Amino acid sequence: MRLFVSEGAPGSLPVLAAAGRAQGRAELLISTVGPEVCVVPFLTWPKVPVLQLDSGNYLFSTSAICRYFFLLSGWEQDDLTNQWLEWEATELQPALSAALYYLVVQGKKGEDVLGPVRKALTHIDQSLSRRSCPFLAGETESLADIVLWGALYPLLQDPAYLPEELGALHSWFQTLSSQEPCQRAAETVLKQQGVLALRPYLQKQPQPGSFEGRAVSNEPEEEELATLSEEEIAMAVTAWEKGLESLPPLRPQQNPVLPVAGERNVLITSALPYVNNVPHLGNLIGCVLSADVFARYSRLRQWNTLYLCGTDEYGTATETKAMEEGLTPQEICDKYHAIHADIYRWFNISFDIFGRTTTPQQTKITQDIFQRLLTRGFVLQDTVEQLRCERCARFLADRFVEGVCPFCGYEEARGDQCDKCGKLINATELKKPQCKVCRSCPVVKSSRHLFLDLPKLEKRLEEWLGKTLPGSDWTPNARFIIRSWLRDGLKPRCITRDLKWGTPVPLEGFEDKVFYVWFDATIGYLSITANYTDQWERWWKNPEQVNLYQFMAKDNVPFHGLVFPCSALGAEDNYTLVNHLIATEYLNYEDGKFSKSRGVGVFGDMAQDTGIPADIWRFYLLYIRPEGQDSAFSWTDMLLKNNSELLNNLGNFINRAGMFVSKFFGGYVPEMVLTSDDRRLLAHVTLELQHYHQLLEKVRIREALRSILTISRHGNQYIQVNEPWKRIKGSEADRQRAGTVTGLAVNIAALLSVMLQPYMPTVSATIQAQLQLPPPACSVLLTNFLCTLPAGHQIGTVSPLFQKLENDQIESLRQRFGGDQARAPPPPAVVGAVAAAAPWQVQVLTDEVTKQGNIVRELKAQKADKNQVAAEVAKLLDLKKQLALAEGKPLETPKGKKKK
Repeated sequence: MRLFVSEGAPGSLPVLAAAGRAQGRAELLISTVGPEVCVVPFLTWPKVPVLQLDSGNYLFSTSAICRYFFLLSGWEQDDLTNQWLEWEATELQPALSAALYYLVVQGKKGEDVLGPVRKALTHIDQSLSRRSCPFLAGETESLADIVLWGALYPLLQDPAYLPEELGALHSWFQTLSSQEPCQRAAETVLKQQGVLALRPYLQKQPQPGSFEGRAVSNEPEEEELATLSEEEIAMAVTAWEKGLESLPPLRPQQNPVLPVAGERNVLITSALPYVNNVPHLGNLIGCVLSADVFARYSRLRQWNTLYLCGTDEYGTATETKAMEEGLTPQEICDKYHAIHADIYRWFNISFDIFGRTTTPQQTKITQDIFQRLLTRGFVLQDTVEQLRCERCARFLADRFVEGVCPFCGYEEARGDQCDKCGKLINATELKKPQCKVCRSCPVVKSSRHLFLDLPKLEKRLEEWLGKTLPGSDWTPNARFIIRSWLRDGLKPRCITRDLKWGTPVPLEGFEDKVFYVWFDATIGYLSITANYTDQWERWWKNPEQVNLYQFMAKDNVPFHGLVFPCSALGAEDNYTLVNHLIATEYLNYEDGKFSKSRGVGVFGDMAQDTGIPADIWRFYLLYIRPEGQDSAFSWTDMLLKNNSELLNNLGNFINRAGMFVSKFFGGYVPEMVLTSDDRRLLAHVTLELQHYHQLLEKVRIREALRSILTISRHGNQYIQVNEPWKRIKGSEADRQRAGTVTGLAVNIAALLSVMLQPYMPTVSATIQAQLQLPPPACSVLLTNFLCTLPAGHQIGTVSPLFQKLENDQIESLRQRFGGDQARAPPPPAVVGAVAAAAPWQVQVLTDEVTKQGNIVRELKAQKADKNQVAAEVAKLLDLKKQLALAEGKPLETPKGKKKK
């Protein structure tokens, strides 16, 4: 067989990728020809790609060639794949051709290019999301995936044309783009020129006619309602009617939490933050906040869940910080551990354990793993050329050295890794190295060290990955990073350092050295658990019963997905290894990076001083979570999301639903007589709830948040269409209709309060207190929408959930965190802003405010003496002030009445 392709011909991309999959199945010669060459003798116009079969026949459509290669690989045809191929030819190709022509030939940008294909991209994203499968036709890659990927790659390889909100499409595209056959195809066709490589081909194509895309708006699009079957509607109504009786008994709380045979035991870790600094918003979303959402969700599912984290306290970074601040390493650890704990407490992170690595258990477990590796022949000794500072009279550990990166030329690369290109570096490879302490130029000298023999462990790692990755929820970037390490071949990795602050090496001749933090930091998860319970091995030596989820930013992937698994596999002690490695990309700040030294960006301890509640920070960080690519924190966008999604959408709906119960029905949920439209709404809410579950089970946190907002939008539209405030004044039938709409709306609000709990726990608890949601319904989230507030249920006092963020407030914060605040005087304290009180204290004050409000209303209704009313109003205002302080909210300056 002979395959004819052409550089710059978009159809060549998928056929080369498909040919790569079929490699070795048949003898194939690939020829690159010019676009003018007429390969097929009976075609009027030149056409590539073309596959000339051994029989002398030709295939000359992209999908036919790809299909042939897939059939060679043993692939069996299916109807869904054929449907996707038909859609690609009739819907996607015309839109894509127009978009590429506008971009490459006419030089258009932005929405002019994206407009024609937006609907098609959304269709792919929604199909992937609803099926909750990684590929278009199921759990494994199919012909449809390769054909669509090849068609889309020239456009979507530029992140500007891959809409951020299409998370499922992001994951699918990144997964395929990271595969070797696809990478080789892209290199062959685009020749590192990107989409511009297609210009000669596209210039010969006819100009596309006007392509009418949808009008562009910054407002959230109205959700398209899925088509529902009568069976789906009937099932949703049946589940609704069962109500609270459907809820399972709450699982008893354990202390300590230990695995239980026969249950789903979920162990969750977030990457241990270095103790020597204050975490910024990017650190929070990359590790602890993302893990917290999943931990809270796991508990709502009644899974047996343990969530742990702690400060990573050994190593060069700590010694460096101690020298800077004139403290001992232990004093630095004590100081910053407390800072970290306070920040995570304010952000309401629900750790079961927040520990530290400077413990006897850390030494014991690390040394045991090392001894087992040594005994089994997985530790090497070698002499290492190291940098030594003669002025400081010591060998310089990696982080005591800075210089120019040998790979990318970045001038502030560390001696272990370049922050710009991400490559690992040996300190001696740095150009123009400097000692960080005294800024002198170090010299190269020899020192003897220990190495983990990764090449000897590579086969075990490959076998473990082969069993673990299929069907797991490793993120595409984590898979790509580990594959790239393996593709380059593993090399022995040094696991000791010439330091004093670290875990001692228990080997003769190495008493003056400690373990490298990258070897023993991941062992910190085990030692932190061991300090929590002496039965720690039931979690960490129990892979048959424990499901391990590990959350981190992408720079931590090699140590969790490769170094620790190799150490554990080599130790041969039945360690629990990561089942699901969840890695984010990076979060930037506005147009740059976070920098404590330059005063750029919001750090954890500063967020508390802005007057913006922790739940608003949580919501926005999770809304922009960098799942498929890097994202950026933006003050303007935070204002928009708060005021549109929280205040106008979510808060507006929940407040209206509760207020209608209070105002029209005396605080009691009215009778509900469901119409066919109501039943259909029940089914739509159920469908979106199930979609939320599917996404969170796959740890697609940002997308699942959209499901909450979608349900809220459905609720707002339902209220707006049915107008209960008008119907309550009408006939008996109208009043009954107002009651049904109000009852259904307040039950949707109750459901949203539980769905919100992983994201905004304080707001969730506030809604549940206002609605007096029964405790069992607050702690369990099933996959069906239940009636948890039946007719006759009495709700509490309803009040607004969110405050508007103003432009001048946000502009002030932007300036404050735009640079140099590290050297600026501390900002004035927000009046009345204090740390939030315990939930029970808030609840007591809420009840007092409700009671006092009722007293004031009764006095006014009785037209009591003005002085008596004024005295009770003063009491009410004082209670509200106490409540605001307890909730950690800033006090508002009283506004005088306007004169008429």
